Amino acid sequence: MRTTGAVDYLYYCMIILQFVHQPAAKQVFRYRLAEEGPPDVRVGNVAADLGIVAGSGEVTFTLESGSDFFKIDNITGELATNERRIDREKLQQCQMIFDENECFIDFEVSVIGPAQSWVDLFEGKVIISDINDNTPSFPSPVLTLSVEENRPIGTLYLLPTATDRDFGRNGIERYELIQDAGESSRRASGDPYSGKRRFDEGAGRGGGVFELQVADTTDGEKQPQLIIKGALDREQRDSYELTLRVRDGGDPPRSSQAILRVMITDVNDNSPRFEKSVYEADLLENSSPGAPILQLKAADADVGVNGQIEYVFGAATESVRRLLRLDESTGWLSVLHRIDREEVSQLRFTVMARDRGQPPKMDKATVVLNIKDENDNVPAIEIRKIGRIFLKDGVANVAEDVVVDTPIALVQVSDRDQGENGIVTCTVVGDVPFQLKPASEMEGEQNKKKYFLHTSALLDYEAVQEYNVVIVAVDSGSPSLASNNSLVVKVADTNDNSPVFGLNVVEVSFSENNAPGERVTTVSASDADSGKNAEISYSLDPSVNGIFSVDADSGDIRVNAILDREQSERYEFKVIARDKGVNTLQGSATVVVLVADKNDNEPKFMQDVFTFYVKENLEPNSPVGMVTVIDADKGQNAEMSLYVEEEEEIFSIENDTGTIFSTLSFDREQKTTYTFRVKAVDGGDPPRSATATVSLFVMDDNDNAPGVTFPINSSYTLLPPSSNIRTVVRTVIATDSDTGINADLNYSIVGGNPFRLFEIDGGTGVISLVAKLEQKHYGLHRLVVRVNDSGQPSQSSMALVHVYVNETLSNSTVVEAQVARSLSTSLNTNIAGDPNYDLSKQRLSIVIGVVSGIVTVILIILVVVTARYCRPKNKNGYEAGKKDHEDFFTPQPHDKSKKPKKDKRKQKSKQPLYSSIVTVEASKPNGQRYDGVNEKLSDSPGMGRYRSVNGGPGSPDLARHYKSSSPLPTVQLHPQSPTAGKKHQAVQDLPPANTFVGTGDNISLGSDHCSDYSSQTINKYNKQIHGLCLT
Repeated sequence: MRTTGAVDYLYYCMIILQFVHQPAAKQVFRYRLAEEGPPDVRVGNVAADLGIVAGSGEVTFTLESGSDFFKIDNITGELATNERRIDREKLQQCQMIFDENECFIDFEVSVIGPAQSWVDLFEGKVIISDINDNTPSFPSPVLTLSVEENRPIGTLYLLPTATDRDFGRNGIERYELIQDAGESSRRASGDPYSGKRRFDEGAGRGGGVFELQVADTTDGEKQPQLIIKGALDREQRDSYELTLRVRDGGDPPRSSQAILRVMITDVNDNSPRFEKSVYEADLLENSSPGAPILQLKAADADVGVNGQIEYVFGAATESVRRLLRLDESTGWLSVLHRIDREEVSQLRFTVMARDRGQPPKMDKATVVLNIKDENDNVPAIEIRKIGRIFLKDGVANVAEDVVVDTPIALVQVSDRDQGENGIVTCTVVGDVPFQLKPASEMEGEQNKKKYFLHTSALLDYEAVQEYNVVIVAVDSGSPSLASNNSLVVKVADTNDNSPVFGLNVVEVSFSENNAPGERVTTVSASDADSGKNAEISYSLDPSVNGIFSVDADSGDIRVNAILDREQSERYEFKVIARDKGVNTLQGSATVVVLVADKNDNEPKFMQDVFTFYVKENLEPNSPVGMVTVIDADKGQNAEMSLYVEEEEEIFSIENDTGTIFSTLSFDREQKTTYTFRVKAVDGGDPPRSATATVSLFVMDDNDNAPGVTFPINSSYTLLPPSSNIRTVVRTVIATDSDTGINADLNYSIVGGNPFRLFEIDGGTGVISLVAKLEQKHYGLHRLVVRVNDSGQPSQSSMALVHVYVNETLSNSTVVEAQVARSLSTSLNTNIAGDPNYDLSKQRLSIVIGVVSGIVTVILIILVVVTARYCRPKNKNGYEAGKKDHEDFFTPQPHDKSKKPKKDKRKQKSKQPLYSSIVTVEASKPNGQRYDGVNEKLSDSPGMGRYRSVNGGPGSPDLARHYKSSSPLPTVQLHPQSPTAGKKHQAVQDLPPANTFVGTGDNISLGSDHCSDYSSQTINKYNKQIHGLCLT
């Protein structure tokens, strides 16, 4: 148990003080330290940097990591070096690092409050500054350079570069060229700012021949170059031995030198040239030896030996030469030994391409190899102590009364891989009261994370005395790698147990419609303590509102009211168990009472009457409606079966959806409404049921064409020529079995109205005369009337309306014959009035011309005859009583058939064209009417004869204007017709060629002038009505 009094007071004060001084985010310390320093060198003071007043011992400091090189004073927070020497060049994390601020050693410091009531972890970095502890060196103590003789002054040759493990100002600063020992040993001098060094003038035999120039390359390196400053003659001297010295910029500086042997060779004109100055490639770590990386290619314009190129390493470190192989002849760079990215992440070096000429020429290229990571390292889990909790050999001792969320250990997870391969996920495995939380709120390295292992629940010695906490870390590589580590947590015992229920949630099913006072369930709790502390009393929280009660000693829970599942099917409340100790402790559990259903509700339709509208002509077995029914019960009591109650068995219903289907296709014209009942039966025992009425109304579809009821196609009406405009000629009556817009009819004249004499009212079907009738309009008019409904798509029917324009109807047989012929004539042909009206005018002109000619001829003959009679006769002359064999002037017998022509003209002026108008309807021989143009009247026995119109002697023979499809016998004379001895006694039989012979003249009109309704001759009457035809 925790003590009280002054200690507790001081404890809480320290906590408050800590929160006042603690920053919101974790602070990262940054200190700087030079390498190669002695032990106990002060690095920094953590307490001072955090603003913590240290020295009392209440707040202590512990170095959690970085103890290989540093140590910390637990009381003052002073951070210093230990006995281990720090060599920057040997630190693994500083390899290939050329930025002095990027080489550092990480460390961690935990700040621990009193009694480890709180722990804070801070991270820090100690930047290791470079000192000049490495001497620059050349790749070889003897450097050889071949130079062609007779090379022009100013020719430049690249020299091998030196390497220095130091960098920055401690790295390579300058190169010097010194004369060899046999030549009065003088040092090269020059302008230190120009990067050039020269021999002093006259410094021995080689003093004016060579000059050293140092160039700064693009990658920041210094490249020594040898420049020819004098004439070279291999025959006089074939070699020069110089000294090349390199010096760094340290204080004091370090230097080294190598012998530079310049061999004078024959001329080699061209130097090799690399394709690129920099070659860069990615190389997967752990690549097998011999794996090709890239090929360096250089070209030399020379031929023969001078054009043969060999490739060698230039400025390359020992690790480059150890790990890589360069093929001298092909330039292929390959893996010599496996490369571990965790040891070296990048290789940067130069390659020289030189020819085999004498002296050889060379070119340099830089190669940069980026070592790509492979997931070849498993995550590493390190479990260390934190604060005052003792941890040794993987075992931590923790008191059971520590508060929740107490840190008990520090877990560091790291992965040497990079990128996704180094991203690690860490978790605690198993059902243990511990969890991991990040030790710092700041974003750190992805492949290195620190966590505190916290308690996530109260520890109870009586329940569990020991925990084995297994921590698993998995990286994000593909395939991923995992590792684990474990910590044994031993719980130290205190008297702090509360009553515990066997189940945190007690769920029980209880039927509705119960009797008050019935037992619902019994709860039980236990206490790991003993005696009074283990005696338990039960109670319910006030939220039950008296519906439930519990026995304080036994834990029996009873219900005090009648439950109704339809009102509430779930009750949830807490039951509390308190022990009877001095300091009462309590525990609780949740009781969930699920009210079980009984079949006490009937199914209920959402409507008593369902009304649906469905289109006619719907496919059989199509859905026509859907009913909805519910049941307040649950489970099987709410599982319903649906039935259709009808006698005709037209409808069926789908049990799952309530969809109603029909077994037939509806026809609204036969039946418009269906009414039946639907029954729902639930699955209870006993079952309950309900019914609903379904009314189905069949909606109209435009599936019926209009039907013309009046007039019939074979009927006609008589229209006097004296009729006024707007005279109603005829009314077309049509009906449509559909309804609504589908039965909304529209009438139009689509043919047979070339003179536009008639109009029809689109809504009523009334045909009216809209123009004055003239002589040419006399005769039969066939109007083609189309009746359209307004449905989509529209349907239509055709009707023929025959109008006979004449004063009277004297001979109905002729008109009926014309109507009959009209029914068998194509609708594309107009039948309108007298087709020979214009032709008669033409004939009259011809007759007048012919008569004029005849009169002229007669006059000439008379003149000639008179002259002959008056002339004196000779023996060769004309003898009286003797007939000339060829008397061309003898008048021919006059054709009597011409005389009636004059009578015809006289009679026309005396009598009107038609004497009567009547309306008749043609009949079939058996008394039936002709009700459609599809039925040809030519099949009727009466079609073989025509009647003349009884208009008197002057009436025109209209029958001659039409031809029959059968031979024409002698016509029957009307009782009022003229006598047989007069003109127009009978209609002549038509010739086989359908040629009409005129009466009273000798002019024969061929078949081109016949009035066959299919003829195209009389253009005035033959306006085509496209697309219309009755067959």
